[in-house]
Amino acid sequence: MELFPAIDLRGGTAVRLTQGDFGRQQRYGDPVALAAGFMEAGAPWIHVVDLNAARTGVPHERAVLGAIVELARAGGAGGPGGAGGPGGPGGPVRVQAGGGIRSEAAIEELLDLGVARVVLGTAALEDPARAAEWARRWPGRVAVGLDYAVGEDGVAEARGHGWLAGSGRTVGDLLSEWEGEPVAAVVATSIARDGMLDGPDLAGLAALLGLTALPVVASGGVAELADLEALAGLSVAGRRLGGVIVGKALVEGRFTAGEAVAACAASA
Repeated sequence: MELFPAIDLRGGTAVRLTQGDFGRQQRYGDPVALAAGFMEAGAPWIHVVDLNAARTGVPHERAVLGAIVELARAGGAGGPGGAGGPGGPGGPVRVQAGGGIRSEAAIEELLDLGVARVVLGTAALEDPARAAEWARRWPGRVAVGLDYAVGEDGVAEARGHGWLAGSGRTVGDLLSEWEGEPVAAVVATSIARDGMLDGPDLAGLAALLGLTALPVVASGGVAELADLEALAGLSVAGRRLGGVIVGKALVEGRFTAGEAVAACAASA
């Protein structure tokens, strides 16, 4: 299970929202400095989200994203293992980016910028077939984001437009449309857990592992190293999580990125 330290961007700075609420925002300073610290600690990925773009579809943070990509390239220059190897000081680091990516041109722009993987959110919900087509064009470089909320009926519904709108589609229905496609990963975020620091949705993630053969990256709720150890140990029919996105717990110093990398390695 790989660690994806999260850097959410708004107004050129690193921020964290609680349950996707723009009215409950906290600032955490220079996003490039944050990325440098995560890379130095050995994180193999940096997960970057343009929050305003997630709502509007219009990119706002390309300059900051570009600076993080350049930093990752510099950190990876000459490192062992090639582009698919582990991160670490002097080792390769990859950047995964999401937020407002709703066209082929937007994907191409980010990949040309040096982003290793893009995450489709609203676009994937509104046109799952088109998302699959883009995954076939760029195999292994297009992930789909499933930001989900569980209703009173116990069914997980996917949400888009920065979590402001329901899709009317269940998580299971969407996953069935992408099965067998070269989708890089399913990035699954529990809206109820995001930014709350009350533990990940282990039951929901286990259900996801049982629904798809695609790699699953978990997001939302991680508060302590024990949460990462629980996620690393999660197994359904021999399948494990491919990664975990951690944001608030890292920027608030609940544990270090180095400790998180070690906890994630427990699944190896």
